[in-house]
Amino acid sequence: MKDFETDVLEQYHIEVKGTRKTRGAILCDTDRGMLLLKELTFSEKRVPLLYKLCHQLEEKGHGLVDTIVPNKEGEYVTSAPDQTKYILKRWYGGRECDVRNEEELCSATANLAYLHNLMAGADVLEEGTVVREHDLKEEYQRHNRELRKVRTFIRNKVGKGEFELLYLKEFEEQHALGEAVVRKLETDHYETLRQKSKTEHTWIHGDYNYHNVLMTYRGVATTNFEHFREDIQMADFYYFLRKVMEKCQWNERIGNMLLETYDKGKTISREELDYLAVRLAYPEKFWKVANSYYHSNKAWIPEKSVEKLQISIAQTEKKNQFLKDLFSFHL
Repeated sequence: MKDFETDVLEQYHIEVKGTRKTRGAILCDTDRGMLLLKELTFSEKRVPLLYKLCHQLEEKGHGLVDTIVPNKEGEYVTSAPDQTKYILKRWYGGRECDVRNEEELCSATANLAYLHNLMAGADVLEEGTVVREHDLKEEYQRHNRELRKVRTFIRNKVGKGEFELLYLKEFEEQHALGEAVVRKLETDHYETLRQKSKTEHTWIHGDYNYHNVLMTYRGVATTNFEHFREDIQMADFYYFLRKVMEKCQWNERIGNMLLETYDKGKTISREELDYLAVRLAYPEKFWKVANSYYHSNKAWIPEKSVEKLQISIAQTEKKNQFLKDLFSFHL
């Protein structure tokens, strides 16, 4: 462990027995259990709110969250001698949810439903705090503009490679899907759900995927709430389900199993099902690959980028069939 990390840990009421590096952080074995020292990578203003959210989850019965540990001064952020800022969080011995293990996927899904019940109506914000609203229509409209921008760039490029030719070939179909999703959001129940989430103050994790779900001997631990916000809670389930389905080739049996598991813990309304289907219909993977291409060094396109684009295109038909069979949905 480096000297500056020792300086930071000395600012806490803990006895450190040992440390080891792990994915951009320092895992600490202490007299207060396992803790994780991590550089602050998000707005410091959100830190007290993050502490408040996790602390409330603990009080309501979900003990396995990575709540921030205050330092000796009672502060949640600690500075190193070079002014780099850190947070210290509770951590848990375990491993990430295995996307190939159906039992673990169900446990992670049930955990999300449980979290959503606890996070509904959570009193996190201080009086007078202004909340930046998340508008999905604006996000998808921006993505669609970016897809068109990439097409324009490629059209004007001299010497098109495999990636560029494939993108131009598939653009019309993928962009049409994106535009259809925006139209569906404008005529569907999205605004009703959005207003309901604001009225009921429903909170979401904001980055709920199998990397942030740990399987421990004490149960399922949920970590990395840094992207939490007030929003439609189906946004969390959409993200988790999409990431799993992309790994599982849009396997309908697994998708239905996860839907049923979530519904047992927190009933999914017809409006929420429609919202989930609309979000899954958006060509997110195609946009993500295109966006990565546009902001990269285009003089050399990695073979992996071509492969990712091919996969996103190949999975479109499977995804559309998945939506038709499980949601009776088509654009």
